[in-house]
Amino acid sequence: MATTKNREIRNVAIVGTGVIGASWAALYLARGLNVVATDPGPNAEANLRRYIDAAWKDLTAIGISPNGSRDHLRFTLDMKEAVAGADLVQENGPERKDFKVKLFADMDAAAPKDSIIASSSSGLTMSVMQSACKYPERCVIGHPFNPPHIVPLVEVVAGAKTSPETVERAISFYTSIGKKPIHVRKEVVGHVANRLQAALYREVVYLIEQGVLDVADSDTAVCWGPGLRWGLMGPNLLFHLGGGPGGIQHFMEQFTGPLATWWKDLGTITEFSPEVKQTIIEGVSKEANGRSITELERERDSMLLELLATRSKDEKATHAGAETAAD
Repeated sequence: MATTKNREIRNVAIVGTGVIGASWAALYLARGLNVVATDPGPNAEANLRRYIDAAWKDLTAIGISPNGSRDHLRFTLDMKEAVAGADLVQENGPERKDFKVKLFADMDAAAPKDSIIASSSSGLTMSVMQSACKYPERCVIGHPFNPPHIVPLVEVVAGAKTSPETVERAISFYTSIGKKPIHVRKEVVGHVANRLQAALYREVVYLIEQGVLDVADSDTAVCWGPGLRWGLMGPNLLFHLGGGPGGIQHFMEQFTGPLATWWKDLGTITEFSPEVKQTIIEGVSKEANGRSITELERERDSMLLELLATRSKDEKATHAGAETAAD
């Protein structure tokens, strides 16, 4: 396979334009890239353009690149045509093994041999999806966090046949458009971020099931406590602060014993009972207090934008301070 390590990515194909694909498309357009999208679903093009129009206000708040424009979007029902000129393909199809394996083989046959084919898959591994490809070394997981046009995280995961060069190029590209990519070095079910969510939510469901607290209080416990801090620093750095002047070394010496004791007492729930499902459904309905999904999404995205703006200012100040110190 011929590759161009430093090939600039200017043309992106979006395969699958549901919520995730549409959000990716909006972001790529805002970053000045040319986007060709494809989806066989009814009204797919109209729905895509409607989503992008709605997302453009948020993207404007984040910052549109000089060449960013919705006019750089083209839609086609022909998947092979969509990927034929792509430097990068962002796939967002249904999470079904047989479907993904065939789709990747078809994209691999139609896309330029030195392009990257990335999947937004949150469940299937790249080793499975690339198994029928002629050029599997250019296939990689590029899993976003919803909504991709706002939340910076991207999980980059290689398959068994993915080349290190592809991983490097994917990380470099996602970084160049303002994302925060992480290199997940081993394939695990659910990658990393969803596993962290699942671990926390298992304990939340367990505590609700055991009658320790209700649904609304479980959300309050997360978002007005540790969740606030997690939006600023990760758990390791926060525990570094928790160790006081001695930092993480003191934390490891003094607090890991109690922490391990809590681990032993965590819930071992492995499934949702019908009763706890109904309890959560009723609790969420009460917590939503009549607000529609659209209203809640707007509320979420508005607060995310405010947090990102604050984080951006902090990072710029930190970077400027580091440069001054270096001088």
